Amino acid sequence: MRGSLYRRGKVWWMAYYIGAEQQCESTKTRNKRLAQKILNVRIAEIIEGCFHLPKSKSPRLEYFSRNFLDSIRHENTKKRYTSSLASLRTHFGDVDLSEITPAEIDEFKERRLAENIRAATINRDLAVLRQMLKIAERRRLITSSPFREVEMLEERKDRRRPYILSFVEEEKLLAVAPNNIRALAVLILETGLRSGKEALALKWTDIDFAQGEIRVGESKTVAGIRTVPMSNRCKVELLRWRNLLGPDFSEYVFPNPQRPETHLKDVRRAWPKALKTAGISYFWIYDLRSVFASRLTQAGVSPVFVAQIMGHSGPGVLQIYARAIDEYRRSAISKLEALRDAQSVQATIPKEQNSTRMIQ
Repeated sequence: MRGSLYRRGKVWWMAYYIGAEQQCESTKTRNKRLAQKILNVRIAEIIEGCFHLPKSKSPRLEYFSRNFLDSIRHENTKKRYTSSLASLRTHFGDVDLSEITPAEIDEFKERRLAENIRAATINRDLAVLRQMLKIAERRRLITSSPFREVEMLEERKDRRRPYILSFVEEEKLLAVAPNNIRALAVLILETGLRSGKEALALKWTDIDFAQGEIRVGESKTVAGIRTVPMSNRCKVELLRWRNLLGPDFSEYVFPNPQRPETHLKDVRRAWPKALKTAGISYFWIYDLRSVFASRLTQAGVSPVFVAQIMGHSGPGVLQIYARAIDEYRRSAISKLEALRDAQSVQATIPKEQNSTRMIQ
């Protein structure tokens, strides 16, 4: 099998044979050493019979992105992808997918960073582009994805750290919070539900008080569709909230007061007000989910099962170990309750008595 490299402008191209027919293809790189590696990979793919030429001319970004968006079912995901695609089209224009090179992707990263855009946001945009190009490659609309030579940005340094609420702060918050905010906070702290799509959209029919379970039927991900056990504290708080509302007020646990047939979309006004009244610095209500995870870990629950309770794991694991995971979930909630009880007892011990014990 023969192959060779040659330059067109500053980019290296490769020529190779499939049967008796010569093919020419851009390596999309200016680095000759890297271009040679790409050529070697292509020749190996041809020999192994796993390389196929594109079926047709590659589509343009505008057309392909519209079809890509139509395939996304989840509205929140579609909204997020729409934002990313707007940024991508602004930089790349209505280019053929085959013309998107690693160099241009790196240029996109540099340009966005120069605009003081966070690395995490840029990576979300790149993830959308990578997903589209992967689909195009699988459909043989392009020969290969340029992301084989592209690294995502390091985002851990500027990632916002969640606020971990202490037990003392929790008591202060719940003492002054409105009834609906109190019920919502306890729900997330005791179950780890996502605040928007899972907690605020919860219906009373999703809660089985007899079995002590909450069924999450719609979530951000497939893995998020799960059954979460309730602690006794969570059950008591939700029953208290239902009695305050009245059983026939709404099918939703957190209804819109003006339109009970719908649920609250957010608590962006009530939540900051409750924190301010309690004398606690502002943090996102979503961070209560991280508090739940932190407390479970502190109570000795395996990180694997913490992730599964919160809806992070793949559905395959849940199906294989369904019974064991269900039992472990209940055990995890019991450990959380034990941790809270221990913290409450510790808080009630007078300082003098506590100091004496430390000396002894």
